[in-house]
Amino acid sequence: MLRILVRLASILRPLAMGLVLLFTIPLAFADEAADRAAIDQLFAQLRVAPNAQAAKALDAQIWTYWTTPSDPILAGRMREVLTARGMGDATGALRLLDKLVADYPDYAEAWNQRATIYYTLGDFDASIADCGKVLAIEPRHFGALSGRALMYLQLGKRALALKDMAAALAVHPFLSERRLFPELGEPMTQI
Repeated sequence: MLRILVRLASILRPLAMGLVLLFTIPLAFADEAADRAAIDQLFAQLRVAPNAQAAKALDAQIWTYWTTPSDPILAGRMREVLTARGMGDATGALRLLDKLVADYPDYAEAWNQRATIYYTLGDFDASIADCGKVLAIEPRHFGALSGRALMYLQLGKRALALKDMAAALAVHPFLSERRLFPELGEPMTQI
């Protein structure tokens, strides 16, 4: 009888795991869909923010979504990256980000964080390339757009910088980097 129960348990265990996955995966997709909808709403509000203070609050909420994904494993790994960065460990953060972009190539914020590390290390070519990856996944990523604009500006490529900054300001009209591009004017406030 004990052998039968052991055999039955070995048969049912994979089935139980399959059922857990069957119910967990749709919940993860539902969380991602809800996050995407929330981010879309925040971007719509940001585009028409009445002032810099309102834009800053919306900007902070968007960054929270970007840096704390619904997937608990991905969120944990991102916390490790942000902790390493916060401790000034660029090399450790870069190592974590290399693994993260390999494991989650569609996670825009991993590419953006790596672009930021490359920027701080002075590797503009690698940073610009990673910004391109970010923008292929999330074209509204005002951080990648404005960051790339700053690098282009430092490299003497003002036309490219101006193009990226204009695109960033179309998404986030109150970016502080605007002041480096007087030809783009001041943000219009809503009435």
